[in-house]
Amino acid sequence: EATNLFIISSTILGLIYGVFNILMITKVPVGESGDYHRNDPRYLKEIIGMKTERVEKKNKRTGEVEWVDEEMGPYHENWDQVVYTLNRISHAVSDGATAFLMEEYRILAFFIAIFSVIIAVLVEEEIGQFWTVFAFVLGAATSICSGYIGMRVAVFSNSRTAYSAINRENGLANAFIVAFRGGAVLGFILNSLGLLNLLLLITAYNYLYLGEDYESEQVRHMYECIAGYGLGGSTIAMFGRVGGGIFTKAADVGADLAGKVEEGLEEDDPRNAATIADNVGDNVGDIAGMGSDLFGSFAESSCAALVVAATSVELTETMCSLYFPLLISATGIVVSFFTSFFATNIMKVDSEDKIERTLKYQLLISTILLTPALYFLAMNVLPEDFTFVRGDEVIETHSIHAFICIAFGLWSGLIIGYVTEYFTSFAYTPVKEVAESCRTGAATDIIYGLALGYLSCIIPTLCLAATIYASFYLASMYGIALAALGMLSNLALALAIDGYGPISDNAGGMVEMIHLKKEVRQRTDALDAAGNTTAAIGKGFAIGSAALVSLALFGAFITRSNMTEVNILAPLQFAGLLVGAMLPYAFSALTMKSVGKAANQMVVEVRRQFQEMKR
Repeated sequence: EATNLFIISSTILGLIYGVFNILMITKVPVGESGDYHRNDPRYLKEIIGMKTERVEKKNKRTGEVEWVDEEMGPYHENWDQVVYTLNRISHAVSDGATAFLMEEYRILAFFIAIFSVIIAVLVEEEIGQFWTVFAFVLGAATSICSGYIGMRVAVFSNSRTAYSAINRENGLANAFIVAFRGGAVLGFILNSLGLLNLLLLITAYNYLYLGEDYESEQVRHMYECIAGYGLGGSTIAMFGRVGGGIFTKAADVGADLAGKVEEGLEEDDPRNAATIADNVGDNVGDIAGMGSDLFGSFAESSCAALVVAATSVELTETMCSLYFPLLISATGIVVSFFTSFFATNIMKVDSEDKIERTLKYQLLISTILLTPALYFLAMNVLPEDFTFVRGDEVIETHSIHAFICIAFGLWSGLIIGYVTEYFTSFAYTPVKEVAESCRTGAATDIIYGLALGYLSCIIPTLCLAATIYASFYLASMYGIALAALGMLSNLALALAIDGYGPISDNAGGMVEMIHLKKEVRQRTDALDAAGNTTAAIGKGFAIGSAALVSLALFGAFITRSNMTEVNILAPLQFAGLLVGAMLPYAFSALTMKSVGKAANQMVVEVRRQFQEMKR
């Protein structure tokens, strides 16, 4: 009862905190209603941008005729027009994101229905049972619900972030807090809702599937059925990440080619129709898509750890020991909750150099706090010695070994995040070197950037290799699943700083589209630059955790199938390795081709609209 109470309490805390952040964002008005922003009317009039027109003028000194940009008057007659335009753009982004996700979810509904039939026929013990099917559908529904909520809050937050950045004295700090709260909604609601639904699923199956009298083999089979929850989450992740990613990159490429390259327009110029599509893509790809991706990793690693734990006699003797994987995530939610106050209440972002530092400290502080918390949890929840049975082999491990596995995953995640930040932040040498290489043309820039991208893989790969080796050596496949959960233990914050990125990116685009002067855009550019780095950190977490999760799932499979070893030098296995090595290239080619097709259609449509405007 105490175990269930702690898990439920932590999830409710996370959900309440998510709702609290939504309420705090709703208090931020888009406009000067009330005394919230307290902007001087004269200052607001000053920052309205001026229309310019290229005209021929004779240079008085040289006598030559030159083309110059001449100011023709302000873009807006009054501030109410600025607010109206900002709201109109925000609604367009919101409508576009909703339309995309509704279409994507409509296709997903057919896929889920078909795949559920396949599971019912091939996986269930008997025709007419739906234990795995229900878990699969619940995992998919949880991922869809969490991603949609995150997207709605993100598109609701972007205009408020943009308007908060207008304030001369506190614009940077206020806009940062709004964007961070928007990301925190995604992180805490997704993590809490995913953990709560998994616990409710296990509790329901304990009563409906096991009943009062049951054998240990029934427990193991029950957790195999519950593993469908992770499969459902991964299904949505596949569609959300790939579908949303193709859309956002196609819109980005289309906007740049048709608007910036061909027409010579500025970034996020409102005359370029693809800029709205670009902002929509940020929300459906980097918010809903990334949320689904990391939810799939969290659900799969939790289910894999539970499947392996069910094979241990010592762990199944008490509920708290068996539920240890869920307790890791619950502890992570609580620690992430307290850590988030460093960003919103303790560390004031009053200068551009503090933005990235504050976001980076979220990972560092949560990792430091989680280390003793998870040590205490492992020492008090797990039995001092416990064993796993795989075939004829008995694997013995200890509670301290379990903690070391978690710590390896936790700190590897931090190192991967920091290495990603080093290679993608404008504050460090790699990005500056790439910028410097632009002086000699696009070719050298692409070569140098690609080289740095490959170079950035070295340290994360070594971290994953060390984590896999230590975890497998200390606790076999259970250790690898715990390492994956350790890396994802501060998932709420990882998603919060990842969601911050597209919100601040959208805000910067909106400031450009409503034609405010550069001093406001400088603030949103600073937020956006840090957001690009945090988005890369989120991708690093997703890739690192996916590597551990895939191995954990493989471990759950060989544990339940009683396989003791896999001979990779056997003909079939060796051939399979080559095919597996080829698959990433095949999928990359397919996705890149899809981006090319969609971008081509985007360019054609934008060109058509430009021709109509010129007429």
